[in-house]
Amino acid sequence: MNTRPGPAPEALDAIRAWVRLDAAFTAFDKHLRSAYGLTGAQLAMLRIVAESGSTTLAELRARLIMHPATLGQLIDRLAAKGLVRVARDERDGRRRRVTATEAGRALLGRAPLAGPVRLRAVQADPARLRRLAEAFDDAVELFALSQWVAA
Repeated sequence: MNTRPGPAPEALDAIRAWVRLDAAFTAFDKHLRSAYGLTGAQLAMLRIVAESGSTTLAELRARLIMHPATLGQLIDRLAAKGLVRVARDERDGRRRRVTATEAGRALLGRAPLAGPVRLRAVQADPARLRRLAEAFDDAVELFALSQWVAA
């Protein structure tokens, strides 16, 4: 006879909530690919670039916690779709300046504002945002993923 207790109901609730969130992201990404030809990450990057008006890759790297190669690939894919323009910075030729194109801004007008980047555009209760940040930090720790977090 197995007398080992099963998982706590709260653990199962947390797992269900995670599965629901993961499924929502997967469905959202599938919708974006089908309707707009973009991934969620590409759409989020396009929004961030459009918000800034014009920015350099170095400025984006400083603002975002993202590996430089990942950032470069996102920008390159957006440029290949004609949604951003990448050009040498006039003041410092070593830097690349990124600007949303008219096509990029038009796509943003049609695409849904969802996912984490939505937090940049809507008013939310600061206490709720702090709880959300703490919950995500707890998830990294409780899921034993800390060693894979970028420094």
